[in-house]
Amino acid sequence: MEASASFAKSAAAYGVSLPAYPRFNTLDLVIKILVPLGVLASVWVALELGSLQGYVALFNLKTYQKPLMAIGAAYSLFFIIFHGVRTFLWWRYRPFSLPEGPLPKVTVIIPAYNEGAMVEKSLYSVAASDYPAGRLEIICIDDGSKDDTWDYIQRAHSRYPDLIQTIRFPANRGKREALYAGLNRGQGDIFVTVDSDSVIEPRTLKQIVAPMMQNPKVGAVAGNVKIYNRGANLITRMLWVRFVLSFDFLRASQSVYGFVFCTPGALTAYRATAIRPILEQWRHQTFLGRRCTIGEDRAFTNFVLKQGFETVYQRTAVVYTTVPEKFKPMCRMLLRWDRSNFREDYVQLTFMFKRYREKGRLLPILDFFVRELEFPLSCIFIPLLLVTICLYPIVFVKLVTAMAIVSCILTIYYFSAERDMDFVYGVLYTYFAFFLLKWIRPYAFFTMRNGGWLTR
Repeated sequence: MEASASFAKSAAAYGVSLPAYPRFNTLDLVIKILVPLGVLASVWVALELGSLQGYVALFNLKTYQKPLMAIGAAYSLFFIIFHGVRTFLWWRYRPFSLPEGPLPKVTVIIPAYNEGAMVEKSLYSVAASDYPAGRLEIICIDDGSKDDTWDYIQRAHSRYPDLIQTIRFPANRGKREALYAGLNRGQGDIFVTVDSDSVIEPRTLKQIVAPMMQNPKVGAVAGNVKIYNRGANLITRMLWVRFVLSFDFLRASQSVYGFVFCTPGALTAYRATAIRPILEQWRHQTFLGRRCTIGEDRAFTNFVLKQGFETVYQRTAVVYTTVPEKFKPMCRMLLRWDRSNFREDYVQLTFMFKRYREKGRLLPILDFFVRELEFPLSCIFIPLLLVTICLYPIVFVKLVTAMAIVSCILTIYYFSAERDMDFVYGVLYTYFAFFLLKWIRPYAFFTMRNGGWLTR
């Protein structure tokens, strides 16, 4: 609340504000009543139809004598145990405090392509930062936009000519090339990347450099990514909860052992000495015979980790980013993420078992396999589940109930972080993702050589 008030106060002078979030409209109220009732109803129906016998069988060792059931049970047990470890680490996590002393020189790089007026808001949010003006430079790169993006960049530059530098490509070269141009020109001790569809809070820059000021082993710091257009519709509200559960919870737990596996393009700080030695490798990275274009943030993370640096998360460094508001663009965004994730998971595997750093290698390995085994096992068990549902329709009722219970447990993390009733959208997202988005990962796997951005 304090950070949001600070953001609003600074925004008045710079024309930057967060869209209003309608918390109590009719649809919101209906959802917040019906979802909890639906969860209770599904539990009651499952118990009535199942007479508890099916659930008792889950605790019978004979149930797991068949190989597939044994594999599924072993993974489930491993997942539950490691999730307990993650929960403990998440509970232990604390943001880094800003130490005393002079602040390092920071270069903020904002690549833009067909972003329109939003890039100006992004630039002004950085200009509104409470970071000392003499220690800050902003470089904005127009990646060959075909709309009026350059006009907005120029307007911001004319307002702050000593603070904002501009680069314009005559044609689109891709985000990686735009970032490379900014990284080459920047003079900072720390580079901060901010997406052109995102705005940061005034204290964000100070907060995101704090871990690197405290610990020389930290090579990259992931920011806390929240949704700018949260209140647009049902999709953005579900994604809001998903971001908290997937990004805040996961990155906070990984930060404790210094291995945040993805530092996001929306907001990440990189130590210059961790970036410069691998900049050309990153720029010319190839995979399966093709030059890599997407997933530049995960690629950077792997290059930083491979050198022995730690990657951490700073919850107090907040950025608000725009997400797709319609189903098709959202699927394209997730597809792009999954394609780059498959590629970078393979890259990660090439150094995970080597002495890339002196200590703290076990938990990253366990985390890696918990994440990566889920995909092949789901490709086996989901088709079997569909066949079982066709033969025994009551299984569908039990599936829906199990999903409701698990999603309610997970939303405890959300409620702990956000303290509002929007956790019900996390329950909805569980069903939304299972029934409408499960196809994305398999499709991404078989088309991972496709490097299109898709959402532009």
